[in-house]
Amino acid sequence: MEKKLHKMIFTCGGTAGHINPAIALAQLAREKEPTVEILFVGAERGLEKDLVPKAGYHFRTVHISSFHRSFKPHEIKHNLISACNLLRSPREARAILREFQPDVVIGTGGYASFPLVKAAAKAGIPTAVHESNMVPGLTTEMLEPFANRIMVGFESCRKYYKHPQKVAVTGTPVREDFFALTKAQAKEQLGVNDGRPLVVSFWGSLGASGMNQQMVDFLALEAAKEPFHHIHAAGSGNLTALKHALKERGVVLSEHPALDVREYIYDMARVCRAADLVICRAGASTISELTALGVPALMVPSPYVTNNHQEKNARALEESGGAVVLLERECSGQALFQAASGILRDEERRAEMERSMLSLGIRDAGERIWQTVLEIIK
Repeated sequence: MEKKLHKMIFTCGGTAGHINPAIALAQLAREKEPTVEILFVGAERGLEKDLVPKAGYHFRTVHISSFHRSFKPHEIKHNLISACNLLRSPREARAILREFQPDVVIGTGGYASFPLVKAAAKAGIPTAVHESNMVPGLTTEMLEPFANRIMVGFESCRKYYKHPQKVAVTGTPVREDFFALTKAQAKEQLGVNDGRPLVVSFWGSLGASGMNQQMVDFLALEAAKEPFHHIHAAGSGNLTALKHALKERGVVLSEHPALDVREYIYDMARVCRAADLVICRAGASTISELTALGVPALMVPSPYVTNNHQEKNARALEESGGAVVLLERECSGQALFQAASGILRDEERRAEMERSMLSLGIRDAGERIWQTVLEIIK
């Protein structure tokens, strides 16, 4: 008989890649146990303080902050504050646990999850950590000795842990709306069902302006013959500059209906479902979505992330045959265009890449995580 969950704490922070999986899991928990009480705990200045309340969940904070690897005066000051927070946060975490009395504490990454998971483990409360990157981040490494389970995205992740018996391969939850349409339905709704393949590109916020300069060359090469449809998200504040640069190259987007350049892709689920190739960074959430859908990828990992996580994520897909990786320092608009064209012209290669991506994808990640949580609270 399954044990009923009465109270759950999710703790996460830093990036949307840590916060969104936690929100997805909280939504699943509400479906499974409609009466369950859920509390989120994060940093007082993190992105989570905005995203979690908007999703409709109660939110508490602990004083916790990251450490910076620099000896500049303002960075030294930041690290001194972080050191003080490191001494302060365990007391705050214990107070939250005493007050809320959770049945389980689940951390989904980011330094904000460290004090709660560690305090819960020391108090004998069942704990689990979800790591969405291919290799464990610093917080996950520090929590591995304490957590009952480490939940990871792929079987190949297991080798990076000192306690492989604790590892459960669950995947990373992907929103259900990514599967609401078939590929044909998504293409029809977007008006890209004339037989030409669809390329989708976006860079996120890390280094987006630099990569958009490469996309000017890419789009200019496309405009000559429009061999495929292309939806590109320029990102916040980059759209005007990109359009101006294209105009200087003689490309007026209104004259090229196959080139759809936007500031954001608000309908990402539908657009990714329709895509034949995605050109992007290699964040963990993006990888979980692309593998679940089976979409081939041309990846330029961000060099601006801690511990080079994105290249390690991308290389895992490349080794499986589902992605092609170009490093930013070696990248150009022409190189991207040639790589994309090579994939799209070779239908057999593209089909093999789709199969490889699907083989890595875990559609029932939420259910696997739920079963893992039930297992550790028994």
